[in-house]
Amino acid sequence: MEVALIMEWLSFAARWFHVIAGIAWIGSSFYFIALDLGLRKAPDLPEGAYGEEWQVHGGGFYHIQKYLVAPAALPEHLTWFKWESYWAWMSGFILLVLVYYAGAELFLVDPDVLDISPALGIAISLGSLVFGWIAYDLICKSPLGRNTTTLMLLLYVLLVIMAWGYTQVFTPRAAFLHLGAFTATIMSANVFLTIIPSQRIVVADLKAGRTPEAKHGILAKQRSTHNNYLTLPVVFLMLSNHYPQAFATEFSWVIASLIFLMGVTIRHYFNSVNAHKGSPIWTWGATAMIFIVIMWLSAFSTLFESEAEESTQLTPSQQRFAEAPAFSEVRNVVQGRCAMCHASVTAWDGIIKAPKGVKLETDRQIASYARQIYMQAGHTRAMPPANVSFMEDDERRLIVEWYRSVAGTGFASILN
Repeated sequence: MEVALIMEWLSFAARWFHVIAGIAWIGSSFYFIALDLGLRKAPDLPEGAYGEEWQVHGGGFYHIQKYLVAPAALPEHLTWFKWESYWAWMSGFILLVLVYYAGAELFLVDPDVLDISPALGIAISLGSLVFGWIAYDLICKSPLGRNTTTLMLLLYVLLVIMAWGYTQVFTPRAAFLHLGAFTATIMSANVFLTIIPSQRIVVADLKAGRTPEAKHGILAKQRSTHNNYLTLPVVFLMLSNHYPQAFATEFSWVIASLIFLMGVTIRHYFNSVNAHKGSPIWTWGATAMIFIVIMWLSAFSTLFESEAEESTQLTPSQQRFAEAPAFSEVRNVVQGRCAMCHASVTAWDGIIKAPKGVKLETDRQIASYARQIYMQAGHTRAMPPANVSFMEDDERRLIVEWYRSVAGTGFASILN
């Protein structure tokens, strides 16, 4: 079994796991926010209860009551909602390692953006995630964080700065992904370092016969609300690597910044409805206007893109693929069958930018994406889609032989 195939399956498994964990986390988060906002007062509520909600699902009825601080006594069984968040972050980090750290030369750093080593790029990546939580937490705990409006403005400024900063360091695709990871780290750390510890303090007080302080519930509620408004932008950023019109433009950091505003407008609508405060339809108009601006920015960037000269310097890995005996033939195949879409100026109707930002016009580009070309057009027939450029079997075999002549078959002698 080949290293390339193993890495593809590991990446697929991690992505699948990440999506499942993300669905579980987002689903429970949205449910509890809706439940919390929909609580109603009732004359027969137990002492200390804040509100109740009646719900119907799966053929049965649920009667839910919330205690703002804590009930007088806890039942033996208490369900905690935390592992959805933890596994969503851990699986995302595993995926970050498999794709962007293991493939740092290709997906993380780009000498045309900032000429740094892959090791330094990985260090900056890790450092930025740690910095994100520290900066966010300090802002929340500062005197400025006591005012909700001021706090939200400061947090938005932090996100805009990071959006711009990432585009100055990483590849466009990695910049968007890292902004999503930066935000997701804040969200998961909110659960791990603030929300769950606050709830544990309340539980410990109850078990010890002490009256819990309300401040712990208020703090957990604040961080939970932040997570609620950050969820949709994170989902967008994590999906963005399929859409170069979002990440591969001159104004990508502006587009990313606007995505956070869309998250606010969309969540405001649903939160208002769930809280029985009417239906603020204007939020959809605002969302549509922001989205139109985003589309205009991506088109504007295309019209006025500068033709910056790309570096021709090859890394040792790229050099090996470019110097392989069959490379000139493979280059002819790729440029003839793939480059009509994977190009700076695409020639296929309906495709305005190279899919996923992958360009296959130069020796450096083709050598850089050797493994992807092998997996997509050699080992499998995923590309070209529907074989629209009529790639022949002999050409696919040529790609396979070229890749294997350099990369070998990896663990074949051990696993087969």
